Amino acid sequence: MAVDAPGPARRRAQYAVPVRRALLVIDVQNEYVSGALPISYPPVAHSLERIGRALDAADSWGIPVILVQQTAPESSPIFAEGSAGAALHPLVAARRRDLLLSKTLPSCFADTDLDRWLRENGIDTVTIAGYMTQNCDESTARDAAHRGYRVEFLSDATGTLAMSNEAGTIGARELHEAVAIVLQSRFAAVVTTEQWCEALASGVSLTGSNVFASTAVARG
Repeated sequence: MAVDAPGPARRRAQYAVPVRRALLVIDVQNEYVSGALPISYPPVAHSLERIGRALDAADSWGIPVILVQQTAPESSPIFAEGSAGAALHPLVAARRRDLLLSKTLPSCFADTDLDRWLRENGIDTVTIAGYMTQNCDESTARDAAHRGYRVEFLSDATGTLAMSNEAGTIGARELHEAVAIVLQSRFAAVVTTEQWCEALASGVSLTGSNVFASTAVARG
């Protein structure tokens, strides 16, 4: 006998602290896979698979899905409007979504209708997947926290690449892990996709750490 996934009202009743999530899938575009910004940590094939897993879980649990797409002028070397690099990756392009947003700035809240849509739909928790860790992901996580949302950051469904400029050089893994530590210290609950899926099933409300606890090593 088939058993349907629990309906929204029944699911919400399982939580000691009510959670109304939306899955925010940021900039999963060809530019990060086959274009000028190839994600290297976690390996892009792995993070894409985890993004697909998160989307499957959102489908099973009736969690709204918001896709976000970065755009830039036609003259831009990356994300040029109408280019193959700016197009959504096939993994997400054909999937169910409740909202598709276009943005030109790092935070998904900047100059978009995201905040209004979330509030109109009673969302209090934003789960972040997509790219890049330290740019659009981190900007959105901080912005969401400042606006009063709970934030969940899927560490294996996000990713970045090595960077070097006048300020210095950093590898992709070091950059990704440093941002995850900072987000966990104040702005988000940083978890794997599997941990997130388990939280959906068990009704656990995910929480991060705090600055005092995270800096204990410096005092010890």
